[in-house]
Amino acid sequence: MKNTGVICEYNPFHNGHAKQLSQMRTLGGTVCLMSGNYVQRGEPAILDKHVRAAAAVACGADLVLELPVTCALRSAEGFAAGGVKILTKLGCVDALCFGCETGDRETLMQTAKLLLTEQFAQKLRSELASGVSFPCARQNALEDLGGDGDLLENPNDILAVEYCKAILRQGGTLTPLPILREGGYFDSLDEENPSAASLRALEDWARYVPQEARSLYDGAARFTIQSGERAWLARLRGMEEEDFARLPFGSEGLWRKLMHACREQATLEEIVAATKSKRYTRTRIMRMLLCAFLGITKELLEQEAHYVRVLALREEGQKILRAAREKGNLTILNAGETAPDSAYARLERRASDLYGLFSAAQTPSAPGAEERARAVPFKSET
Repeated sequence: MKNTGVICEYNPFHNGHAKQLSQMRTLGGTVCLMSGNYVQRGEPAILDKHVRAAAAVACGADLVLELPVTCALRSAEGFAAGGVKILTKLGCVDALCFGCETGDRETLMQTAKLLLTEQFAQKLRSELASGVSFPCARQNALEDLGGDGDLLENPNDILAVEYCKAILRQGGTLTPLPILREGGYFDSLDEENPSAASLRALEDWARYVPQEARSLYDGAARFTIQSGERAWLARLRGMEEEDFARLPFGSEGLWRKLMHACREQATLEEIVAATKSKRYTRTRIMRMLLCAFLGITKELLEQEAHYVRVLALREEGQKILRAAREKGNLTILNAGETAPDSAYARLERRASDLYGLFSAAQTPSAPGAEERARAVPFKSET
């Protein structure tokens, strides 16, 4: 029996995710490495990580582990590399499954190989020197080497290539398993293949999520940027110059531009608008702002988390978890268990406590949720 992993956000878990898990289960066990309360776009997740993890196991996942926040808030390359490294260290995951617009493994792997060459690195530097944005520079450099630049236009394809790059760099122990993603990335409200971005803008998700997830979502608190914006702005307005200088993604003086925007603009949207440019994307600015709010410096973001946490599991997942712990390559903690790494544990608690300020409920969530948390068990009826 083989185990297949997926690096995910499930923000929220919907019918398309359920379809992917169903395909993965035909191969054997399923392990989800899921972003916690913050996602790669530099935003709080719309539902608490334990609710999203419970939805995943209720819909077929065997084991849900938390992707550390220092991996979740990296660039696409860092996000993929961090996730692949953890799944590889588990020692019991054979393949990495991901949805993408291309769905062709050979094309993705060939593109990844081109992106890892010195010729590509040279062409990329040349393109960046001309002043174009990183995505445009990357696409142009790839096309100059005879690659398919269109492959780097779609978000899921970009992440798929990054997964393949990470697998190649880390020794290739995981087999990439791309699945053709149906439906649009940003604006699809196809009931079978909705986009998570579209769902986040809706109040009623009933048509777009499995019944098992729907029952968990009913009554669950939602979390939004708007609800926590004043707290976020308070942190930004209290930062000193040296705090901005230590932020991730702030090279080439971007941190200084962001600092001035934070001191001149009234809202988060105005800060982003004043900082982003053809060269610096919105998501990069949002990740900088979220790292500022959470107190994550460049040095801290680059550090490896020495453990991962169990968020939810079913009976089959207990066997996978036991096998991973026997391998001994990675410390796996239960939710709420005391961490051996005090510095990273402090970051976990801080991130969890601050997440409560984004609650859309009239009263913010109380601090201390990380210590009170317990892994969500799920007992199959079969």
